[in-house]
Amino acid sequence: MSKGKILKVSGPLVVAENMRDANMFDLVRVSEHRLIGEVIEMRGDKASIQVYEETSGIGTGEPVETTGAPLSVELGPGLLGSIFDGIQRPLEEIRNRTGNNLKRGIEIPSLDRNKKWHFVPTLTAGSKVSAGDIIGTVQETDVILHKILVPSELKGAIKELSEGDYTVTDTIGILTDEKGNEIPLTLMHKWPVRKGRPYKKKLSPDIPLITGQRVVDTFFPLAKGGVAAIPGPFGSGKTVTQHQLAKWAKADIVVYIGCGERGNEMTDVLNEFPRLIDENTGKSLMERTVLIANTSDMPVAAREASIYTGITIAEYFRDMGYSVALMADSTSRWAEALREMSGRLEEMPGEEGYPAYLGSRLAQFYERAGRVITLESSGAEGSLSVIGAVSPPGGDISEPVAQATLRIVKVFWGLDSALAYKRHFPAINWLTSYSLYADSLGEWFNENVSEDWTEQRSRLLALLSDEAALEEIVKLVGMDALSANDRLIMETARSIREDFLHQLAFHEIDTYTTLKKQHLMMKLIIEYYDNALEALQKGADIEVLAALPVRENIGRFKYVKETDIDKEFQKVHQILVREVAQSVRKREEL
Repeated sequence: MSKGKILKVSGPLVVAENMRDANMFDLVRVSEHRLIGEVIEMRGDKASIQVYEETSGIGTGEPVETTGAPLSVELGPGLLGSIFDGIQRPLEEIRNRTGNNLKRGIEIPSLDRNKKWHFVPTLTAGSKVSAGDIIGTVQETDVILHKILVPSELKGAIKELSEGDYTVTDTIGILTDEKGNEIPLTLMHKWPVRKGRPYKKKLSPDIPLITGQRVVDTFFPLAKGGVAAIPGPFGSGKTVTQHQLAKWAKADIVVYIGCGERGNEMTDVLNEFPRLIDENTGKSLMERTVLIANTSDMPVAAREASIYTGITIAEYFRDMGYSVALMADSTSRWAEALREMSGRLEEMPGEEGYPAYLGSRLAQFYERAGRVITLESSGAEGSLSVIGAVSPPGGDISEPVAQATLRIVKVFWGLDSALAYKRHFPAINWLTSYSLYADSLGEWFNENVSEDWTEQRSRLLALLSDEAALEEIVKLVGMDALSANDRLIMETARSIREDFLHQLAFHEIDTYTTLKKQHLMMKLIIEYYDNALEALQKGADIEVLAALPVRENIGRFKYVKETDIDKEFQKVHQILVREVAQSVRKREEL
């Protein structure tokens, strides 16, 4: 290990000399306090170090020691249900030892070294293995079976493997590599956070990640292994939307990164997730969740690491063959940390002071998502979907972080402060949002839900688009100037907005909607429009059609329990046909 000394301290940036033996991205210990840092620039024997802890009080001449290894995370049993800071320090364990405030330089292993896990081997002595193969399992929580993988770059034959209770550092078996070396195997291994974990093959994104949120699943779907961005101004519901996706997305594992956002938002997650019962397992949501907390009052440089820490943990579970959803809230705060470090390094600033490499760093992060064939010999399939919140100042999505993100992601859920002001949630603007997966996923929806899914989706979107055009006319000359057909479009679009797109996150039934129910809701709205249009052609009055009592039934359909939707659909359908027919007869009688 190389030792240098501090030349300069500028906030989270420390410059040290005599560091010729250090490498880029080496983990270092700074000063007598042994603060954790990472080498981010080398010039001769001088190293610029990004320090992930508070640097006040340290001065020139103090020692800097390189570990000779990159910043890495510990991967093994004990990740699920835990909350870590941006560099994978266990916050619960730190609180138990030092109280509520983070103590500088504290060294606590990320995974508990004392807890014993029951390991069950899936291979026997003599089995040939290579990196990524599963050698055994540990029942980490009631709902997740943790699969123990052969660490990267290892290949050979299992010499011995024993069932039993082990800590993460105990030897569970011996692997003899191709050179005849005997390598001990443990439940845990380390991985550098800035290096993506390998896989055999990346698959096309043609299976949807079901979220139960109607505006997402129906209009702007996200594929398993896909990437999405949620930009929006303050108060438009980014965090609540991400919470909803974390709770209800059909993913085996959730990794939630609170990157630079307010502490009370992470508090909401910590308070709510343990209480929330997963409908698929009947257990607490925390049993399949990993939380990374690096809130706005924590060291700014650690925000930069938190994104990589979270996605490395997510890739690890993907490599076991699980479907993983990663929420990053928010990448704007991560980009601000990049900007601060770039300024202190005196690099040439790009647009709005962000570094010129902002776009490439964002791309490196999002490109680690995907649906893949894992290295495991049986060719298991795993997926990692990434949903990043963007917090542009004043909601201006023309700013660099939002624009760089939009060039990378395939799904844009644009939050609208005007909708939020009207208490329409999720406040996703259906006119500005888009999903580039919609066409490729359309075949899946047609085959697995209903053959007319894409047709109905297209019709609803067309009606909303027509409404937007007609609203301009209404603002100029008033509603009375519209024809009866255009009035019907306006009424149907209002039904789509208020009955279908508006969804209550805190309502027991409405918080999650199955695809079957979403299809039936679309069908009722389309049937209202088609029947009413036919009635208009027969001379029915638009005022009567707009005020039909059945419209209340259509609006209340979203609160119907899943077990009753078929029966209720038939009932509402019959009422609709009857009431529209009555409106035509009334006109004929007049």
